[in-house]
Amino acid sequence: MIDMNRKLPILHGNQLDIPLFEKELTDKIIGAAIEVHRALGPGLLESAYQVCMEHESKLQKLPFESQVAIPLNYKGLALNAGYKIDLIYDKRVIVELKAVETVLPVHEAQLITYLKLTGIHVGLLINFNVPVLKNGIYRRVL
Repeated sequence: MIDMNRKLPILHGNQLDIPLFEKELTDKIIGAAIEVHRALGPGLLESAYQVCMEHESKLQKLPFESQVAIPLNYKGLALNAGYKIDLIYDKRVIVELKAVETVLPVHEAQLITYLKLTGIHVGLLINFNVPVLKNGIYRRVL
């Protein structure tokens, strides 16, 4: 039987317009990051962008937690490895901040691992060390 309420992808030109998970929230997070980047530009330490993202998120009334410790368990052994997620928004989106010359596969792997360990499905990797911020945003979904 066909589900008539199911949303189908819409074709625009040669591209499929597939609905994104948590799009409304990630759009707001990206907007906050763009605001921070417009004010500060590239070239600062990650810690400066962290503080400013927290402040901008409060100003925009976005619910978030910062520097969230990740419990790591290996076959019953609890490891206090000191892993911390930069930002978690509304318990639905992980944001990993970077201020690096080049985003490496290890940075993306870190985000994917955080998604797996927390059970959260959507993550943003935001590298502030770029002239135009849209070129430093990576979205991953599990």
